[in-house]
Amino acid sequence: MYKIAVLRGDGIGPEIVDQSLRVLNFIEEKYQLDFDIKYAHFGGKGIDEEGHPFPESTKSIVDWSDAVLLGAVGGPKWDQAKDRPEQGLLSLRKHLGAYCNLRPIITFEALKDMSPLKLDQGKNIDLCFVRELTGGIYFGKKERIDDLAYDQKQYETYEVKRIAKKAFELSKKRAGKICSVDKSNVLMSSKLWREEVEKMNETYQVDLNHMYVDNAAMQLIMNPYQFDVILTGNMFGDILSDEASVLAGSIGVLPSASIGDEKGLYEPIHGSAPDIAGQDIANPIGMIMSLAMMFQNSFERTDIYDFIYKNVNKTLEDGYGTVDLKLDRKVTTREWTDQLIKNMQS
Repeated sequence: MYKIAVLRGDGIGPEIVDQSLRVLNFIEEKYQLDFDIKYAHFGGKGIDEEGHPFPESTKSIVDWSDAVLLGAVGGPKWDQAKDRPEQGLLSLRKHLGAYCNLRPIITFEALKDMSPLKLDQGKNIDLCFVRELTGGIYFGKKERIDDLAYDQKQYETYEVKRIAKKAFELSKKRAGKICSVDKSNVLMSSKLWREEVEKMNETYQVDLNHMYVDNAAMQLIMNPYQFDVILTGNMFGDILSDEASVLAGSIGVLPSASIGDEKGLYEPIHGSAPDIAGQDIANPIGMIMSLAMMFQNSFERTDIYDFIYKNVNKTLEDGYGTVDLKLDRKVTTREWTDQLIKNMQS
């Protein structure tokens, strides 16, 4: 039995999570699996219902689970809250020990023309960010004193070693190439980062190169095909992976996994989009592919990941798309999932 904690979240979160659970139900029947699902309040919903974005009751359910599915959190309603929904997300990642964020940039053939960049129709972009998730500037000491404000960026050796290990292990399963992104020409924390990554490659012996973050930002636009695994720190990874999302044609199709040494957290990379919440027009693909990543990483069922990916791709090739996708057949969130499940049945 697989135990799954479901945090539907805010904005469009509940809508896309509900569609991913329809896919989960289909997978349960097709593969004769057994899922035990428990729901919990999180983010803005946690604030509204229990006074905190990551309530104790939710922690208990997360601890019980084998994996966590999350929709999205946040919205203007909670901008003035003492503990904003996004703080709950940082706390959840820390609680899980999920120090590694995997963000694959998946390019579906049907969406290539949607990218603002001119992509080569004869090539596929297939890269994955391995982003350190629980250290760096987002978790460093920060303070505001009158006209002075600062945020401290620091990394310890063990933090670099463990995230680098994830990247090297992933690289061995892919093309055996890693681009480590830092700013070691000016940042001391990046000097440590580069030294430790170099040391680790003495063991793994992959095709490793280093790139300053400003150059990496440019290269992602000029020649994204050169990349396979991109290893980087928290803030650089946050910015670069959002930049790279345009390569896929829509941020709505991209999933992510936040993993550590135990259970993982799976969520689309987009936000809660409160402006379209409740209209049944949100793109469910990022959430559904996050579900697929749960099978791939937490449950070691790459066959199920491949099955979901193949049918998502087919549904897009059939011309079905939500309003954010420039495809011939405009459908609602639920209708898109209807078509996906039909393809899965055939």
